[in-house]
Amino acid sequence: MASKFKLLSIFVFLVISGPGFTSDYPSKLIRITVGFPPGAGADILARVVSQKLSDSLKQQVVVDNKPGAGTNIGTNYVAKSNPDGYNILLITVANAINPSLTLNLPFDIEKDFLPVILAGFASNVLVVHPSLPVNSIQELVALAKAKPGKLTYGSSGTGTSPHLAAELFKRNLGLDMVHVPYKGGPQALTDLIGGQVDSLFVITSTVMPHISSGKLKALAIAGPTRSTLLPNLPTIQETVIPSFDVNTWFGFAVPSGTSSEIVNKLNNELEVILKSSDIKNKLTPLGIETTGGSPERLRIHLQNDLKKWADIAKMSGIKPE
Repeated sequence: MASKFKLLSIFVFLVISGPGFTSDYPSKLIRITVGFPPGAGADILARVVSQKLSDSLKQQVVVDNKPGAGTNIGTNYVAKSNPDGYNILLITVANAINPSLTLNLPFDIEKDFLPVILAGFASNVLVVHPSLPVNSIQELVALAKAKPGKLTYGSSGTGTSPHLAAELFKRNLGLDMVHVPYKGGPQALTDLIGGQVDSLFVITSTVMPHISSGKLKALAIAGPTRSTLLPNLPTIQETVIPSFDVNTWFGFAVPSGTSSEIVNKLNNELEVILKSSDIKNKLTPLGIETTGGSPERLRIHLQNDLKKWADIAKMSGIKPE
């Protein structure tokens, strides 16, 4: 009888704990996969957080950069990895955009992942070359309407967030502006500074040195609130499009099948880290505002963003390839 009770207890423990759960988690190195190259905003956030997570879990946490295919390479790697809590994905706005633009993705960002926590937001800004005779977003709109088909906007590629942000902007205002796609953000920014294109949506922290030096003019913040980096610069919401919101965001997710105990443990640890003054002091100067919250908060945010970007892509006539 005692042996039967023991077996039943073990069975109940395994059912409750779920796959991948062990009471000594973590017992080995944890890997955070980032679908961007080193030095990108997402990479910086992951590295700052990983250092603190290493300390709190008393286990090494490393960042593994797997850039390419608009973050799909790194995302697919984690989707196919063992759901044991040792492989974490830094999920970003790119993961909400890609399903609308890529046919036959080898993973489903909702079904193949469990959300852990919404880590933070980074504001985007609309910048123009200083030779453009405008000093406000209203003046840019007036100039674009006066010269249909003459003004250009760059992007890091067709279907990227800078491209879709500009499409949303011009279609809301009925503007005729010409898209100039590049093979990456650095090249688009270089050509904007060189005067080859007129405007660009870009992460605020990336262009702060060029704004400060006068190489670029900042016209408006693309998110719902002003940036701590440019507190006097109005948002597009405040000025010309009340509903405009194309912030960049970051979160952490794990492969589906990861036990709820591990998800909750990671959420609890990351919640404390993201709210710490040390982390805020490191990330705020980069224009990244940390958030936090339950896994459910990230799930709802991802769902809403998937719909938003799908609507923008459809409105822009961009078909998945």
